Amino acid sequence: MDGAGLSIALLGPLEVRLDGRPVRLTTSRLRALLAVLAVSAGDAVSVERLARALWGEKLPANARRSIQTYVTRLRRAIGRTAIRTTPDGYLLDVDPGQVDVLRLRALVAEAGRSRGTAAERALVEEASRLWRGPPFEGIDSDWLRAAVSPSLQELHLSTVERRIDLRLAEGRHGELVAELIGLAAGHPLRESLWGRLLVVLGACGRQAEALALYERLRRRLADELGTDPSAELRRIHASLLRPGPPPDVAVFSCVVEPCAGVCVISGRGEGDRRFLAFVWSPGQWSPV
Repeated sequence: MDGAGLSIALLGPLEVRLDGRPVRLTTSRLRALLAVLAVSAGDAVSVERLARALWGEKLPANARRSIQTYVTRLRRAIGRTAIRTTPDGYLLDVDPGQVDVLRLRALVAEAGRSRGTAAERALVEEASRLWRGPPFEGIDSDWLRAAVSPSLQELHLSTVERRIDLRLAEGRHGELVAELIGLAAGHPLRESLWGRLLVVLGACGRQAEALALYERLRRRLADELGTDPSAELRRIHASLLRPGPPPDVAVFSCVVEPCAGVCVISGRGEGDRRFLAFVWSPGQWSPV
């Protein structure tokens, strides 16, 4: 790899390092160019896609020439050989493990293949630590926000939920309360997080608090979405109303299919019923 000394972090504020030294990219379009190349590191990205990511629908008069100019400037910052020219675009020649987005996907995929083994928890924990905040912070690109960020957000949350499930299986309910309260507040309509929070509160003897939160969520779902809580949440709620052991919570695992850009979420819910969901973002994987 010609970009062997290059590392790029996009899960949070952009961080670029070359041989351990920080690299400062002075313009928004240079940052967007690097980010688009980085999320496809090792694969060619067409000039058309790069132009769409940098300018949206308001393309310059000569988009190809403008892209060439920015690529030249980016090469000066990260190394001339780090970006290769291809017949229809450009390719970032860096080990995918040096790009946190690609590292996250690889770790989650490996964790899915290692489900139920001792290795799974370490992989899930490592994947969770890569997340520093919303993807592409400080990068102005509507294309990245619309086509790439949603699937990364979903992948992160599903990974966090799996990490929580593994800790719940170890009986570590008390240490999860504060984290789950924060997560549920940040994602007020994500019922899978609320379900885990209700289970944890119930296990910690805080049934009254759990019931109050359930009622708050029920009203929010009715007001904002016109729906009732899911069957799983209703089951947890019913278990909180009667004495007995705390309810189980649905367990999720995630696998990212290589080259497909799809987050596949599978699990087992009430009555041992299995489910499968595909999370993707329109426009990310089709030609521009």
